[in-house]
Amino acid sequence: MAVTVETELVLAGKFRVLFPHLDERQRRLLMAAEARALGYGGIRAVARAAGVAENTVARGVSDLDAGGQPLGRTRRPGGGRKRLVELDPELRAALLALVEPDERGDPMSPLRWTTKSTRRLAEELTRQGHRIGADTVADLLRAEGFSLQAPTKTIEGKRHPDRDAQFRYINDQVKNYQDAGDPVISVDTKKKELVGQFSNPGRQWRPKGEPVATRTHDFPSDSLGKVVPYGVYDLAADAGWVNVGTDHDTAAFAVESIRRWWNAIGRADYPTAGRLLITADAGGSNGYRTRAWKTELAAFAAQTGLRVTVCHFPPGTSKWNKVEHRLFSHITMNWRGRPLESHEVVVQSIAATTTRTGLRVHAELDTGQYPTGVEVSDADMAAVPIARHAFHGDWNYTLHPQPTIGDAAHQPDRPAPDPALLSDPLLTGLSTQDLQQLTTDLDELRQTHRDARHEQAARLAQQQGKRTHAPRSGRPPRFTLPDQVLATILHLRLQLPEPTLAAMFTTSRHTIRRAINEIQPLLKLHGTTIAPMPEPTTLTHLLQTITEQTEPAS
Repeated sequence: MAVTVETELVLAGKFRVLFPHLDERQRRLLMAAEARALGYGGIRAVARAAGVAENTVARGVSDLDAGGQPLGRTRRPGGGRKRLVELDPELRAALLALVEPDERGDPMSPLRWTTKSTRRLAEELTRQGHRIGADTVADLLRAEGFSLQAPTKTIEGKRHPDRDAQFRYINDQVKNYQDAGDPVISVDTKKKELVGQFSNPGRQWRPKGEPVATRTHDFPSDSLGKVVPYGVYDLAADAGWVNVGTDHDTAAFAVESIRRWWNAIGRADYPTAGRLLITADAGGSNGYRTRAWKTELAAFAAQTGLRVTVCHFPPGTSKWNKVEHRLFSHITMNWRGRPLESHEVVVQSIAATTTRTGLRVHAELDTGQYPTGVEVSDADMAAVPIARHAFHGDWNYTLHPQPTIGDAAHQPDRPAPDPALLSDPLLTGLSTQDLQQLTTDLDELRQTHRDARHEQAARLAQQQGKRTHAPRSGRPPRFTLPDQVLATILHLRLQLPEPTLAAMFTTSRHTIRRAINEIQPLLKLHGTTIAPMPEPTTLTHLLQTITEQTEPAS
């Protein structure tokens, strides 16, 4: 396409204005750029418009194609407008004092408790006499290595020394159960949600200018109540069961959710299972210190015939629980930006949750009543058929489906087990003669330490000029030394808790605690180690075994 006369005239006017300010090389490069932009016939047209030879324009095109070095700066060194940090040497320090009052600057900064936006920073610096705009503040902050960042949840609090060991223990238990084809579930309670026309974080696609209208305030009095989603996540099946409660988050509600999952899905998916592994957080309705959680699970084990093993994550590590990031996170993403207007919306939104990896979720509404404040007595707790594992028996334990020693609610005057049975070698791991000899040795050690303490006290009193008194024998203890030794051995070998031992020996928990605290150091001095039973089992099962073994002999 030929270059028109009008184009040549425009180029001629441009060259007349610019050429006086350019050197020879710059002129050639300008003409070459215009010729290249015109395309075919551009060199000839530019040469006519500039009044130069075509070879001159062609040389400029060759220079562009050769990619020569830039001409460099034409302004003299030091020319141009000075930067603010050069004009105001104190500006940088003043800015850092505002954004880092806790580390470098003034702890009494006026912006200490406000959002440090570039606009606020610019206003405060201007008030201090440093005239600066918000954009320049942003440039200075970036030059100092700052960027916009949100807080990150990385501080987990005090780390338990057995945290990693518990993680490994849970992992081994999960592998053992899954290799055997037994069910493994992760359980927890999701955050409570208000039911009603309330805003829900997140966004969803809608016609432009037509957002969903919600209430301006989230007052519980304007709601239809709260829902408590309790999740049961099957690790092997990648399936979730969510029991949406409308009452309180209690241990009874937590176990009822597991019961509903087992009756509806678990029993069919694992028809030959004889045991169940539950991984749970350390606190809440399914916490390891919650008595009601263990008594309710014991009832569930008795109903289903399953041996229920529970492994708790260490305190402060709930985010590692599979139900959190395999189930609850996807539920939150699924109903983002959608008001939970009714119980049906909550249930259907949970049930519609899926992932590309195959997650499926079932949800049901639970309108049952689960009152709070239910207390479990020491006697009731002692009747629970629980077997604590050798490693952290407080976090890892198994509830057996065998009948308990006796239901304290129906048998308040239940007699304690026969002491002869409690001394059986199957329980203590020691023969009768060894147990008697150990008790005698510990008695001598205790008496030796008592005499040493009395002698030390007498010497101290003599040095201070005080009168000394002979030690008083006092009345004989109700909880004798043989019972103290036996209770301590049962505590160490069977991982029996203090309430259970108190019920067995018809004494109090405080007496049991004092006995254990006194006998354990003596065992260490004696060089005797009481190893826990390798396979967790219940005291009831052991007593039944002992009774069955002694009946033929009688």
